[in-house]
Parts: sequence; C-alpha cells; structure tokens
Amino acid sequence: MNPRVKELTGGLQPNVNSAGCASRGILEHVTSRWAVLVLAVLLDGTHRFSELRRAVGGVSEKMLAQTLQTLEQDGLVHREAHAVIPPRVDYTLTPLGEEAARQVWALARWAESRVPEVLAARAAHAEAKAAGVRAEVTTRA
Repeated sequence: MNPRVKELTGGLQPNVNSAGCASRGILEHVTSRWAVLVLAVLLDGTHRFSELRRAVGGVSEKMLAQTLQTLEQDGLVHREAHAVIPPRVDYTLTPLGEEAARQVWALARWAESRVPEVLAARAAHAEAKAAGVRAEVTTRA
C-alpha cells in the first residue's frame, strides 16, 4: 500500500461494507441523483455551468453548485475559471471522473432500459399489498 494511502486510510484496506470506510462517502457522492447526471453530461466534454444546468433537467442552481463542488473535491471534476468579463468557468472530467462517469452512466442506462419492468413490479406490489390489507380487514370483522 502506498505510504500516503496508508496514512489516509489508517492502514486499512478499503471495504465499502465497513461503516467507517471512506469508500462509502465516495460512493454516496458519485451515485447521488445529480452527480450521476452531471457526470454523464460531462462525458460529452467540457461544459459551462449554465450548459450543465440546462442539460440536467430539474436541478436547482444551488444543488448543481454543491454537486460540482463535491465532485471537484473528490478529484472527479476539474473546474477552470477564466479571467474574462463576464466570468467564465468550464467544467471537465478528470481521468478518475471519466472512469466513474462511465460506471454510473452504465447504471443509469440500465435504469432507463428497465422502466417497464420496475413499474410493473411496483404496481403488482401495490395491488398485492392492497389485497392483503383488504383481506386482513375482512378477517377481523
């Protein structure tokens, strides 16, 4: 193990199932709703804040700023501020960010492709639960 990594992890091997493992925080950051979408958009290349906001439907300015800041802190996104008027800031994926983006984008695409099955399962579950509640009420009476 790299000495710096050993120092940062307390000598422990990363284990996402361990309550105190830093990998949990990383996983939380990368798989948050907005991060997945931002990472996916940035797979297409460099974007400005306003472009990202338009591309990621439903995200507030505050949430986008927080998401970008978190991804930057984690080394997944590079923020480049240009000294021009009006101010211009570009966001791009780092190599680590591109790797993460490809992983979460595959999961997002899977979710898109399985919408019918998931919605059918939800409906079946709701029907079964409603039928169970009706049966329970009938038996008590």
